[in-house]
Amino acid sequence: MIKHYIKIARFDHWFKNIFMLPGIIMGLYYNNFSIESTSTGIILAGILATCLIASANYIINEWLDTEFDKFHPVKKDRSSVKADLQPGIIYTEYIVFALAGLIISSLISVQFLLTEAVFLIMGFLYNARPFRTKEKAYLDVLSESLNNPIRFILGWMLMGITIFPPSSILIAYWMGGAFLMATKRFAEYRFISNPDLARKYRQSFRYYTEEKLLTSIFFYALCSSFFLAIFLIKHRIELLISFPFIAVLFAWYLNLGFEKGSIVQTPEKLYQKKGFVLYLLFLSVLMVVLLKIDIPELHWFIKNY
Repeated sequence: MIKHYIKIARFDHWFKNIFMLPGIIMGLYYNNFSIESTSTGIILAGILATCLIASANYIINEWLDTEFDKFHPVKKDRSSVKADLQPGIIYTEYIVFALAGLIISSLISVQFLLTEAVFLIMGFLYNARPFRTKEKAYLDVLSESLNNPIRFILGWMLMGITIFPPSSILIAYWMGGAFLMATKRFAEYRFISNPDLARKYRQSFRYYTEEKLLTSIFFYALCSSFFLAIFLIKHRIELLISFPFIAVLFAWYLNLGFEKGSIVQTPEKLYQKKGFVLYLLFLSVLMVVLLKIDIPELHWFIKNY
């Protein structure tokens, strides 16, 4: 039975904490790309703490979703549904992972600890009654995607910066996460292909339709692009060159959502899409380069006349 308790911690989902990377990169930029040898250990400890908190959220997520996952074509085979897991062990496992993550966080900084605590609380609000925001249409997407800017802030704080990141990039990151999550909902709805079964699996599907989900995806993409543009123009005009490539990334991801049995239902497996991963790496390198070089000609866009 031990393997089932290990499995619900979803160590394979730790890949999602790559969303800390932009926060780390921007923190490096604001620190003039200087990093001390001691910072490497702090970064690794911070990433580990975030992964442990994420696993605590996954544990409570899978356990409290048991009565609904049995209606999903794939999730009905999860350990929480198939195996006879004991509630006492589940909640002990949750507490152990949460405490381990918070203890490691406390060794980094008070600000980092408080942010990790918010990350943990968001997982509780998303999954536990009477809150269970995952059952509310649109709120499910907005509350879950809020973990994106939280991860950004965590990465930012690992660079030892005490001031808060620019609000424009945080909102852009939040709306970008909402775009990803709404696309996942869209792919799930199409995959189940049975409205009645979909509603039994996820309460928010009582309101959602393919059309409503697509409309929300469009809205989140526009909001993310708008606030990203504000950040690029206000804080680093050279990054404006990356904007068309970011737009391609959005379009490509949405296109993946239309595929049969779309992989966006399980974002942690996106590494299987080698072309998409290579493009993401190219975009990451491009943005780092644009953070390093100055292009005076682009300052024409913000020149006052």
